[in-house]
Amino acid sequence: MWRTLRIALLLLVLATVALGAWRAQSRATSWINTLHVTIYPINADGRDATARHIAQLSARDFEPIAEWLGSEAQRYGISTLKPLAITLAPPRQGLPPQPLRHPSAWEAIVWSLQMRYWAWRNDDSPGPRPDVRLFVQYHDPALQASVQHSVGLEKGLIGLANVFASRVDHGGNLMVIAHEMLHTVGATDKYDPATLMPRFPDGYADPDQRPATPQSRAEIMAGRIPLTPERADVPVSLRYVIVGPATAAEIGWLRTP
Repeated sequence: MWRTLRIALLLLVLATVALGAWRAQSRATSWINTLHVTIYPINADGRDATARHIAQLSARDFEPIAEWLGSEAQRYGISTLKPLAITLAPPRQGLPPQPLRHPSAWEAIVWSLQMRYWAWRNDDSPGPRPDVRLFVQYHDPALQASVQHSVGLEKGLIGLANVFASRVDHGGNLMVIAHEMLHTVGATDKYDPATLMPRFPDGYADPDQRPATPQSRAEIMAGRIPLTPERADVPVSLRYVIVGPATAAEIGWLRTP
């Protein structure tokens, strides 16, 4: 009897959590109200230079993401007065669980649960609870030339982005953050994970262009501007990035691609 009762209580808890996650996801992707995103900066390498860069950040530094998304939303007929609002939380202490580069299905599930728990433990930012939480790990570019892959959890509305602690890289950082933010609301990657090249046609900003390359802009979920069939560069600013039709459909801006 007690075993049956414990199982019933566990199922009730799981059902309540699942229902809450579904409601949060539906609300976030309805685009009827403003999507509230909070960015939590993290000193990923513990260096003083990284700490100084984080200390100089303000919410205004991330406003270009909101302006860019608002402009793109208008192109698809989204009438929300302000589709996105971003706030900046104080820096987090300690590092979140780090995902594996090529995890198995089980390893991905375990990391997802660990990340959700860590996010819950570290979500003490002042103000109302955000719809999306983005934990942004900053790395000193003097220490490393590349950073680990970033990850966005759709079901948890949580993102983990890796960027450089450098003003020179700020434009590229904003693109990475925007990319992971859109992952949390349903967008999928549109590049080949083996080569990082944008996939044709969904990963091209202008797939009808002939010849197909060089392109002048990047599709946000492809992350790079195709210059030749074998080469693509990361854009330096969101001014060279668009939301393509396939991504717009995934995040609720279009009924079909």
